[in-house]
Amino acid sequence: MGLLLRGTVVTLTETGILNPGEVAIEGEDIVHVGPSGTTPPDFKVEKVLGGEDYLIIPGFVNCHTHIAMTLLRSYADDLPLMTWLEEKIWPVEAKLSGEDVYWGTMLGIVEMIRSGTTAFADMYFFMDEVARAVEESGIRASLSRGLIGVGPNADEALAENVSLYENWHNRAGGRITVMFGPHAPYTCPPDYLRKVMAAAEKVGAPIHIHVAETRAEEEGIVRDYGKRPVRHLADIGLFRLPTLAAHCVHLNEEDMEILRQHDVRVAHNPQSNLKLASGIAPVPALLQKGVTVGLGTDGASSNNNLDMLEEVRTAALLHKGTSGDPTVLPAEEALAMATREGAKALFIDDRVGTIAAGKKADLVLVNTRRCRFYPHHDPVANLVYAATAQDIDTVMVNGRILMEKGELTTIDEEKVLAMAEKCARRLVGRG
Repeated sequence: MGLLLRGTVVTLTETGILNPGEVAIEGEDIVHVGPSGTTPPDFKVEKVLGGEDYLIIPGFVNCHTHIAMTLLRSYADDLPLMTWLEEKIWPVEAKLSGEDVYWGTMLGIVEMIRSGTTAFADMYFFMDEVARAVEESGIRASLSRGLIGVGPNADEALAENVSLYENWHNRAGGRITVMFGPHAPYTCPPDYLRKVMAAAEKVGAPIHIHVAETRAEEEGIVRDYGKRPVRHLADIGLFRLPTLAAHCVHLNEEDMEILRQHDVRVAHNPQSNLKLASGIAPVPALLQKGVTVGLGTDGASSNNNLDMLEEVRTAALLHKGTSGDPTVLPAEEALAMATREGAKALFIDDRVGTIAAGKKADLVLVNTRRCRFYPHHDPVANLVYAATAQDIDTVMVNGRILMEKGELTTIDEEKVLAMAEKCARRLVGRG
Protein backbone atom coordinates (compact mmCIF):
# COMPACT_ATOMS: atom_id res chain seq x y z
CA MET A 1 0.00 0.00 0.00
CA GLY A 2 1.28 3.47 -0.88
CA LEU A 3 0.66 5.63 2.20
CA LEU A 4 1.20 9.37 2.25
CA LEU A 5 1.32 11.13 5.62
CA ARG A 6 0.88 14.89 5.75
CA GLY A 7 1.51 17.25 8.63
CA THR A 8 4.34 18.77 10.65
CA VAL A 9 7.11 16.17 10.43
CA VAL A 10 9.55 15.94 13.35
CA THR A 11 12.27 13.86 11.75
CA LEU A 12 14.77 13.68 14.66
CA THR A 13 17.49 13.88 11.98
CA GLU A 14 19.60 16.74 10.65
CA THR A 15 16.60 17.59 8.45
CA GLY A 16 14.86 18.88 11.56
CA ILE A 17 11.18 19.84 11.41
CA LEU A 18 9.29 20.04 8.11
CA ASN A 19 6.24 22.27 8.37
CA PRO A 20 4.36 21.43 6.29
CA GLY A 21 5.93 18.14 5.32
CA GLU A 22 5.05 14.71 4.06
CA VAL A 23 6.20 11.11 4.43
CA ALA A 24 5.72 8.50 1.70
CA ILE A 25 5.54 4.83 2.74
CA GLU A 26 5.71 1.79 0.48
CA GLY A 27 5.03 -1.49 2.26
CA GLU A 28 7.12 -1.52 5.45
CA ASP A 29 9.49 1.26 4.48
CA ILE A 30 9.70 5.02 4.40
CA VAL A 31 10.65 5.90 0.82
CA HIS A 32 10.51 9.71 0.92
CA VAL A 33 10.55 12.49 3.52
CA GLY A 34 10.38 16.11 2.49
CA PRO A 35 8.52 19.40 2.39
CA SER A 36 4.90 19.31 1.26
CA GLY A 37 4.61 18.60 -2.44
CA THR A 38 8.01 16.96 -2.90
CA THR A 39 6.95 13.31 -3.04
CA PRO A 40 7.99 11.96 -6.48
CA PRO A 41 5.11 12.06 -8.98
CA ASP A 42 5.48 8.35 -9.77
CA PHE A 43 4.68 7.38 -6.16
CA LYS A 44 1.27 5.70 -6.24
CA VAL A 45 -0.80 7.08 -3.34
CA GLU A 46 -3.47 4.67 -2.15
CA LYS A 47 -4.25 6.31 1.17
CA VAL A 48 -3.56 9.71 2.78
CA LEU A 49 -3.38 10.21 6.54
CA GLY A 50 -2.92 13.33 8.63
CA GLY A 51 -3.16 16.90 7.44
CA GLU A 52 -2.35 20.40 8.63
CA ASP A 53 -3.55 19.67 12.18
CA TYR A 54 -1.24 16.68 12.65
CA LEU A 55 2.23 16.15 14.05
CA ILE A 56 4.16 13.19 12.61
CA ILE A 57 6.83 11.73 14.93
CA PRO A 58 8.85 8.52 15.21
CA GLY A 59 7.12 5.99 17.43
CA PHE A 60 8.17 5.97 21.08
CA VAL A 61 10.65 3.29 22.17
CA ASN A 62 10.11 2.01 25.71
CA CYS A 63 13.61 0.88 26.66
CA HIS A 64 12.79 -1.08 29.80
CA THR A 65 9.67 -2.74 31.08
CA HIS A 66 8.23 -5.97 32.44
CA ILE A 67 5.08 -5.81 30.40
CA ALA A 68 2.96 -8.55 31.97
CA MET A 69 3.24 -6.74 35.30
CA THR A 70 0.24 -4.77 34.09
CA LEU A 71 -1.62 -7.53 35.93
CA LEU A 72 -0.14 -6.16 39.19
CA ARG A 73 -0.88 -2.50 38.53
CA SER A 74 -1.79 -0.80 41.85
CA TYR A 75 -1.57 -4.14 43.68
CA ALA A 76 1.36 -3.20 45.95
CA ASP A 77 2.06 0.50 46.14
CA ASP A 78 3.99 2.88 48.39
CA LEU A 79 6.57 0.34 49.59
CA PRO A 80 10.39 0.24 49.53
CA LEU A 81 11.80 -1.68 46.56
CA MET A 82 12.99 -4.81 48.37
CA THR A 83 9.85 -5.02 50.54
CA TRP A 84 7.77 -4.55 47.40
CA LEU A 85 9.68 -7.29 45.57
CA GLU A 86 10.20 -9.86 48.32
CA GLU A 87 6.86 -9.62 50.16
CA LYS A 88 4.44 -8.67 47.38
CA ILE A 89 5.66 -9.08 43.81
CA TRP A 90 7.78 -12.23 43.83
CA PRO A 91 5.19 -14.34 45.73
CA VAL A 92 2.51 -13.45 43.18
CA GLU A 93 4.87 -13.93 40.24
CA ALA A 94 5.50 -17.49 41.47
CA LYS A 95 1.86 -18.20 40.57
CA LEU A 96 2.09 -16.87 37.01
CA SER A 97 1.11 -19.08 34.12
CA GLY A 98 1.82 -18.65 30.43
CA GLU A 99 -1.79 -17.60 29.90
CA ASP A 100 -1.44 -14.89 32.55
CA VAL A 101 1.66 -13.50 30.87
CA TYR A 102 0.01 -13.57 27.44
CA TRP A 103 -3.01 -11.54 28.57
CA GLY A 104 -0.92 -9.21 30.74
CA THR A 105 1.29 -8.58 27.74
CA MET A 106 -1.68 -7.91 25.49
CA LEU A 107 -3.02 -5.45 28.06
CA GLY A 108 0.32 -3.65 28.09
CA ILE A 109 0.46 -3.59 24.30
CA VAL A 110 -2.99 -2.00 24.13
CA GLU A 111 -1.84 0.69 26.54
CA MET A 112 1.41 1.27 24.68
CA ILE A 113 -0.18 1.55 21.25
CA ARG A 114 -2.77 3.96 22.60
CA SER A 115 0.02 6.17 23.99
CA GLY A 116 2.21 6.08 20.87
CA THR A 117 4.77 3.39 21.71
CA THR A 118 5.83 1.28 18.73
CA ALA A 119 8.73 -0.69 20.30
CA PHE A 120 9.59 -1.92 23.78
CA ALA A 121 12.27 -3.91 25.60
CA ASP A 122 10.90 -6.56 27.92
CA MET A 123 12.48 -8.80 30.54
CA TYR A 124 10.17 -11.36 32.11
CA PHE A 125 9.04 -15.01 32.17
CA PHE A 126 7.07 -17.20 29.74
CA MET A 127 8.68 -15.18 27.00
CA ASP A 128 7.28 -17.36 24.21
CA GLU A 129 3.86 -16.03 25.23
CA VAL A 130 5.17 -12.46 25.17
CA ALA A 131 6.57 -13.09 21.68
CA ARG A 132 3.25 -14.53 20.53
CA ALA A 133 1.43 -11.41 21.73
CA VAL A 134 3.96 -9.20 19.95
CA GLU A 135 3.62 -11.20 16.74
CA GLU A 136 -0.18 -11.08 16.81
CA SER A 137 -0.51 -7.40 17.74
CA GLY A 138 1.95 -5.98 15.21
CA ILE A 139 4.12 -4.04 17.68
CA ARG A 140 7.95 -4.23 17.77
CA ALA A 141 9.86 -5.64 20.75
CA SER A 142 13.26 -6.66 22.09
CA LEU A 143 12.71 -9.61 24.41
CA SER A 144 14.82 -11.26 27.08
CA ARG A 145 14.11 -13.99 29.59
CA GLY A 146 14.62 -12.62 33.11
CA LEU A 147 17.43 -14.69 34.68
CA ILE A 148 17.87 -15.06 38.45
CA GLY A 149 21.23 -16.72 39.02
CA VAL A 150 20.54 -17.52 42.67
CA GLY A 151 17.21 -19.16 41.85
CA PRO A 152 16.59 -22.93 41.77
CA ASN A 153 15.89 -22.89 38.02
CA ALA A 154 18.78 -20.65 36.95
CA ASP A 155 20.21 -23.01 34.33
CA GLU A 156 16.75 -23.89 33.02
CA ALA A 157 15.95 -20.17 32.63
CA LEU A 158 19.17 -19.62 30.69
CA ALA A 159 18.26 -22.50 28.38
CA GLU A 160 14.89 -20.81 27.86
CA ASN A 161 16.65 -17.58 26.84
CA VAL A 162 18.74 -19.54 24.32
CA SER A 163 15.57 -21.13 22.96
CA LEU A 164 13.89 -17.73 22.81
CA TYR A 165 16.73 -16.46 20.64
CA GLU A 166 16.69 -19.51 18.38
CA ASN A 167 12.92 -19.46 17.91
CA TRP A 168 12.11 -15.75 17.82
CA HIS A 169 15.07 -13.55 16.93
CA ASN A 170 14.23 -11.52 13.80
CA ARG A 171 10.83 -13.21 13.58
CA ALA A 172 7.51 -11.46 12.92
CA GLY A 173 8.83 -9.61 9.91
CA GLY A 174 11.94 -8.58 11.84
CA ARG A 175 9.88 -6.92 14.58
CA ILE A 176 11.16 -9.23 17.31
CA THR A 177 14.78 -9.16 18.45
CA VAL A 178 16.17 -11.05 21.43
CA MET A 179 18.61 -10.14 24.20
CA PHE A 180 19.78 -12.10 27.25
CA GLY A 181 18.35 -10.86 30.56
CA PRO A 182 20.44 -11.45 33.70
CA HIS A 183 18.34 -9.63 36.27
CA ALA A 184 20.99 -7.77 38.27
CA PRO A 185 24.45 -8.25 39.81
CA TYR A 186 22.87 -8.92 43.22
CA THR A 187 20.77 -11.81 41.88
CA CYS A 188 23.35 -13.16 39.42
CA PRO A 189 26.72 -14.21 40.91
CA PRO A 190 29.82 -13.86 38.74
CA ASP A 191 29.95 -17.52 37.68
CA TYR A 192 26.37 -17.37 36.49
CA LEU A 193 26.95 -14.09 34.67
CA ARG A 194 29.83 -15.74 32.83
CA LYS A 195 27.49 -18.54 31.71
CA VAL A 196 25.02 -15.94 30.43
CA MET A 197 27.80 -14.03 28.67
CA ALA A 198 29.04 -17.17 26.95
CA ALA A 199 25.57 -18.04 25.71
CA ALA A 200 24.89 -14.51 24.49
CA GLU A 201 28.29 -14.18 22.84
CA LYS A 202 27.83 -17.47 21.00
CA VAL A 203 24.79 -16.11 19.13
CA GLY A 204 25.79 -12.45 19.09
CA ALA A 205 22.98 -11.19 21.33
CA PRO A 206 23.10 -8.11 23.59
CA ILE A 207 22.63 -8.13 27.37
CA HIS A 208 19.73 -6.41 29.20
CA ILE A 209 20.41 -6.00 32.95
CA HIS A 210 19.39 -3.85 35.93
CA VAL A 211 22.38 -1.87 37.21
CA ALA A 212 22.85 0.39 40.25
CA GLU A 213 19.12 0.87 40.81
CA THR A 214 19.18 1.40 44.57
CA ARG A 215 21.55 2.48 47.31
CA ALA A 216 21.02 -0.91 48.97
CA GLU A 217 22.20 -2.67 45.80
CA GLU A 218 25.31 -0.50 45.66
CA GLU A 219 26.14 -1.19 49.31
CA GLY A 220 25.54 -4.93 48.92
CA ILE A 221 27.80 -5.28 45.89
CA VAL A 222 30.55 -3.28 47.60
CA ARG A 223 30.21 -5.52 50.67
CA ASP A 224 30.27 -8.77 48.67
CA TYR A 225 32.83 -7.93 45.98
CA GLY A 226 34.74 -4.90 47.24
CA LYS A 227 33.70 -2.68 44.34
CA ARG A 228 30.72 -0.77 43.02
CA PRO A 229 28.22 -2.47 40.65
CA VAL A 230 29.46 -0.88 37.41
CA ARG A 231 33.13 -1.67 38.15
CA HIS A 232 32.12 -5.16 39.27
CA LEU A 233 30.36 -5.88 35.96
CA ALA A 234 33.17 -4.34 33.94
CA ASP A 235 35.76 -6.49 35.71
CA ILE A 236 33.72 -9.63 35.05
CA GLY A 237 33.81 -8.67 31.38
CA LEU A 238 30.08 -8.20 30.88
CA PHE A 239 30.52 -4.92 29.02
CA ARG A 240 32.53 -6.63 26.29
CA LEU A 241 29.07 -7.54 25.00
CA PRO A 242 26.60 -4.90 23.77
CA THR A 243 24.73 -3.98 26.94
CA LEU A 244 21.51 -2.21 27.87
CA ALA A 245 21.75 -1.17 31.53
CA ALA A 246 18.44 -0.29 33.17
CA HIS A 247 18.22 2.46 35.81
CA CYS A 248 21.88 3.42 36.52
CA VAL A 249 20.74 5.65 39.37
CA HIS A 250 23.70 5.43 41.75
CA LEU A 251 26.75 6.29 39.67
CA ASN A 252 29.94 8.16 40.42
CA GLU A 253 32.36 9.70 37.94
CA GLU A 254 34.30 6.47 37.45
CA ASP A 255 31.08 4.54 36.82
CA MET A 256 29.99 6.96 34.12
CA GLU A 257 33.38 6.85 32.47
CA ILE A 258 33.26 3.04 32.38
CA LEU A 259 29.82 3.16 30.74
CA ARG A 260 31.15 5.63 28.17
CA GLN A 261 34.27 3.61 27.40
CA HIS A 262 32.27 0.44 26.82
CA ASP A 263 29.40 2.14 24.97
CA VAL A 264 26.89 0.77 27.47
CA ARG A 265 23.39 2.02 26.67
CA VAL A 266 21.27 3.27 29.60
CA ALA A 267 17.50 2.98 30.11
CA HIS A 268 16.37 5.87 32.33
CA ASN A 269 13.11 5.14 34.20
CA PRO A 270 12.31 8.40 35.98
CA GLN A 271 8.77 7.72 37.23
CA SER A 272 9.48 4.23 38.57
CA ASN A 273 12.66 5.44 40.28
CA LEU A 274 10.74 8.29 41.90
CA LYS A 275 7.83 6.13 43.03
CA LEU A 276 10.09 3.49 44.59
CA ALA A 277 12.32 6.25 46.04
CA SER A 278 15.31 4.63 44.34
CA GLY A 279 16.81 8.00 43.49
CA ILE A 280 17.47 10.11 40.41
CA ALA A 281 19.88 8.99 37.71
CA PRO A 282 22.59 11.52 36.70
CA VAL A 283 21.23 11.80 33.18
CA PRO A 284 22.64 15.24 32.27
CA ALA A 285 26.14 14.06 33.23
CA LEU A 286 25.72 10.85 31.22
CA LEU A 287 24.56 12.79 28.18
CA GLN A 288 27.45 15.21 28.51
CA LYS A 289 29.83 12.27 28.38
CA GLY A 290 28.15 10.98 25.22
CA VAL A 291 26.47 7.95 26.79
CA THR A 292 23.35 6.81 24.93
CA VAL A 293 20.35 7.27 27.23
CA GLY A 294 16.85 6.11 26.32
CA LEU A 295 13.67 6.22 28.37
CA GLY A 296 11.64 3.41 29.88
CA THR A 297 8.57 3.03 32.03
CA ASP A 298 9.64 -0.06 34.01
CA GLY A 299 6.71 -2.32 34.91
CA ALA A 300 3.21 -1.01 35.47
CA SER A 301 3.31 -2.27 39.06
CA SER A 302 5.91 0.37 39.93
CA ASN A 303 4.94 3.24 37.64
CA ASN A 304 1.83 2.67 37.33
CA ASN A 305 1.40 3.05 33.58
CA LEU A 306 3.26 2.49 30.32
CA ASP A 307 2.77 6.01 28.97
CA MET A 308 6.01 7.22 27.37
CA LEU A 309 4.74 10.77 26.98
CA GLU A 310 4.64 10.97 30.76
CA GLU A 311 8.21 9.69 30.95
CA VAL A 312 9.37 12.30 28.44
CA ARG A 313 7.82 15.13 30.43
CA THR A 314 8.97 13.76 33.79
CA ALA A 315 12.54 13.42 32.56
CA ALA A 316 12.61 16.95 31.15
CA LEU A 317 11.18 18.51 34.31
CA LEU A 318 12.98 16.34 36.84
CA HIS A 319 16.48 17.17 35.67
CA LYS A 320 15.73 20.86 35.36
CA GLY A 321 14.52 20.88 38.94
CA THR A 322 17.37 18.87 40.43
CA SER A 323 20.09 20.72 38.53
CA GLY A 324 18.69 24.21 39.04
CA ASP A 325 19.25 24.78 35.33
CA PRO A 326 16.15 25.32 33.13
CA THR A 327 18.23 24.70 30.00
CA VAL A 328 19.03 21.09 30.97
CA LEU A 329 17.30 18.45 28.84
CA PRO A 330 15.33 20.73 26.48
CA ALA A 331 12.18 19.45 24.82
CA GLU A 332 13.76 18.12 21.63
CA GLU A 333 16.47 16.25 23.55
CA ALA A 334 13.85 14.67 25.84
CA LEU A 335 11.84 13.62 22.78
CA ALA A 336 14.99 12.19 21.20
CA MET A 337 15.57 10.04 24.28
CA ALA A 338 12.15 8.50 23.75
CA THR A 339 12.69 7.88 20.03
CA ARG A 340 16.07 8.10 18.32
CA GLU A 341 18.19 7.42 21.40
CA GLY A 342 15.81 4.72 22.57
CA ALA A 343 16.28 2.91 19.27
CA LYS A 344 20.05 3.13 19.76
CA ALA A 345 19.68 1.76 23.28
CA LEU A 346 17.87 -1.29 21.88
CA PHE A 347 20.39 -1.69 19.06
CA ILE A 348 17.68 -1.22 16.41
CA ASP A 349 18.52 2.31 15.24
CA ASP A 350 19.38 0.97 11.80
CA ARG A 351 15.64 0.27 11.45
CA VAL A 352 13.70 2.82 13.49
CA GLY A 353 13.92 5.89 15.73
CA THR A 354 13.99 8.63 13.11
CA ILE A 355 11.93 9.60 10.08
CA ALA A 356 14.17 9.08 7.07
CA ALA A 357 14.05 7.28 3.75
CA GLY A 358 15.13 3.67 4.20
CA LYS A 359 13.86 3.37 7.78
CA LYS A 360 10.92 1.19 8.75
CA ALA A 361 7.63 3.05 8.99
CA ASP A 362 7.20 3.02 12.79
CA LEU A 363 5.35 6.32 13.05
CA VAL A 364 2.80 8.17 15.15
CA LEU A 365 0.33 10.86 14.14
CA VAL A 366 -0.62 13.29 16.90
CA ASN A 367 -3.82 15.30 16.58
CA THR A 368 -2.95 18.90 17.45
CA ARG A 369 -6.48 20.20 16.96
CA ARG A 370 -6.76 20.43 20.75
CA CYS A 371 -6.74 23.50 22.95
CA ARG A 372 -3.49 22.44 24.66
CA PHE A 373 -1.61 22.73 21.34
CA TYR A 374 -2.64 26.34 20.76
CA PRO A 375 -1.03 28.63 19.89
CA HIS A 376 1.40 26.76 17.61
CA HIS A 377 4.62 28.45 18.74
CA ASP A 378 6.71 25.29 19.04
CA PRO A 379 5.30 21.87 18.09
CA VAL A 380 7.94 19.88 19.98
CA ALA A 381 7.55 21.90 23.17
CA ASN A 382 3.79 21.49 22.92
CA LEU A 383 4.22 17.74 22.56
CA VAL A 384 6.65 17.35 25.45
CA TYR A 385 5.13 19.78 27.93
CA ALA A 386 1.42 19.82 27.07
CA ALA A 387 0.28 16.72 25.15
CA THR A 388 -1.42 13.66 26.62
CA ALA A 389 -1.93 10.12 25.38
CA GLN A 390 -5.44 11.13 24.28
CA ASP A 391 -3.81 13.18 21.52
CA ILE A 392 -2.28 10.08 19.88
CA ASP A 393 -4.42 9.56 16.80
CA THR A 394 -2.78 6.94 14.57
CA VAL A 395 0.05 4.45 15.16
CA MET A 396 1.86 2.25 12.65
CA VAL A 397 4.68 -0.29 12.82
CA ASN A 398 6.44 -1.61 9.72
CA GLY A 399 3.93 0.40 7.71
CA ARG A 400 0.99 -1.50 9.20
CA ILE A 401 -1.63 0.62 10.92
CA LEU A 402 -2.20 -0.63 14.48
CA MET A 403 -4.49 2.23 15.48
CA GLU A 404 -6.30 4.68 13.24
CA LYS A 405 -8.11 7.70 14.63
CA GLY A 406 -8.16 6.09 18.07
CA GLU A 407 -9.48 2.71 16.91
CA LEU A 408 -7.26 -0.35 17.41
CA THR A 409 -7.06 -2.46 14.27
CA THR A 410 -5.23 -5.63 15.37
CA ILE A 411 -6.49 -6.26 18.92
CA ASP A 412 -9.90 -6.97 20.45
CA GLU A 413 -9.53 -4.53 23.33
CA GLU A 414 -12.68 -5.58 25.22
CA LYS A 415 -11.57 -9.22 25.26
CA VAL A 416 -8.10 -8.23 26.46
CA LEU A 417 -9.55 -6.17 29.32
CA ALA A 418 -11.84 -9.01 30.42
CA MET A 419 -9.16 -11.69 30.29
CA ALA A 420 -6.54 -9.56 32.02
CA GLU A 421 -8.97 -8.81 34.85
CA LYS A 422 -9.76 -12.52 35.20
CA CYS A 423 -6.07 -13.47 35.37
CA ALA A 424 -5.22 -10.71 37.86
CA ARG A 425 -8.05 -11.65 40.21
CA ARG A 426 -6.92 -15.26 40.29
CA LEU A 427 -3.30 -14.29 40.98
CA VAL A 428 -4.13 -12.19 44.04
CA GLY A 429 -6.77 -14.56 45.38
CA ARG A 430 -9.87 -12.63 44.39
CA GLY A 431 -10.89 -14.75 41.43
